[in-house]
Amino acid sequence: MVNLGTCLSGSVKEKTAQGGSQAAHLNGCVPLSHQVAGHKYGVDKVGILQHPDGTVLKQLQPPPRGPREMQFYSKIYAEDCGDPCLLDLQRHLPKYFGTWSSPESPNELYLKLEDVTRRFQKPCIMDVKIGQKSYDPYASQEKRDQQIKKYPLMEEIGFLLLGMRVYKVNSDEYHSYDQHYGRGLLKDTIKDGLSKFFSNGRSLRKDAIAASILKVQNILRWFEGQSQLTFYASSLLFVYEGLPPPSPEGHVFRAPPEKTMSAADACCEPNEEVLEYNNNIQVAMPLDYSLSTMYAMYKKGCTRGHHGNATGAITTGPNPQEDNSTWKCSGLVSAEQPNGNGIKAQLEEAGVGEGGRGEPHPEQRASEVEVRMIDFAHVFPSESQDQGYIYGLKHLLEVLQQILHQ
Repeated sequence: MVNLGTCLSGSVKEKTAQGGSQAAHLNGCVPLSHQVAGHKYGVDKVGILQHPDGTVLKQLQPPPRGPREMQFYSKIYAEDCGDPCLLDLQRHLPKYFGTWSSPESPNELYLKLEDVTRRFQKPCIMDVKIGQKSYDPYASQEKRDQQIKKYPLMEEIGFLLLGMRVYKVNSDEYHSYDQHYGRGLLKDTIKDGLSKFFSNGRSLRKDAIAASILKVQNILRWFEGQSQLTFYASSLLFVYEGLPPPSPEGHVFRAPPEKTMSAADACCEPNEEVLEYNNNIQVAMPLDYSLSTMYAMYKKGCTRGHHGNATGAITTGPNPQEDNSTWKCSGLVSAEQPNGNGIKAQLEEAGVGEGGRGEPHPEQRASEVEVRMIDFAHVFPSESQDQGYIYGLKHLLEVLQQILHQ
């Protein structure tokens, strides 16, 4: 994992922004500017790139991790996949467009994936690893000890904040928190640490919290209804629009500098002002909705609870009878081209804004929040529910609900 607590120098940022020699030898691709966790291009050999068509490229990891992740995406997105469980999983993942390689390095394969942040102007991004174990059953004892030492509370808390990038409205800048910040969060500070992601410098974005809760609940439903896959060291990627409504004067926001926070909340200040290269395609997403809309949605949808219980608590219903056969799909992935992330996420349970004042439907508001599953190098066939992942999702939902009601 990259230490995101170290700021890039001005010269490095300017080279990236101007598409210097580094970008040229990548056949028009550039390092992903808004990556918040994981292996980062230019620091690690394996990194995330932005393709000129707007997709992201994740370099295939060494065997067996890389081929395993490629097989996972290929099976889920196979043209002849007829498994309803796997087809339903697609809506919780980035779209997959096969593999890509540069003409200069044809043997270096990349997974070509949807950039779920692309349609946001000022994307606030958070990467949260889910599950009670961050190592798979085939890991060596040395690897297990290493992962446990990194975050001993993983089994008890069930999730780990790997990194986040938050747009601050009051200062017109980004604050970034690295993996060390997340590993410094304890049982009594995890709520405050997570709430920083939804704090824009002026207020707590409870609208984004409520929408995130609904989407995480949908992922939980999928996990409680399947018994054929187990996920280790996989993450949820949260994204919401940080840009406030446009002012009457038509103020145009400048590209903000970025501050990176360490575990001690120390700001990392560049020595000189540098250009922030934002790969995102600019699409207007006005946030002119009142918070009352989200509270109405939460009361009508989220507070019904996972299975309709009035208390809002997350409960596990009886296990549905599922076909436990594994990896039933075969065939090649479609050559479909990316559509610019214009896909609107569907919300299964949502009420209608109260008051009849022309406020948008909750589906519209929730579409400005993305919660997607990412990182599948440690996914294995199974014949039982993924209890570790389910535990992490439930505890994450509990903390998000506490933040919403604080």
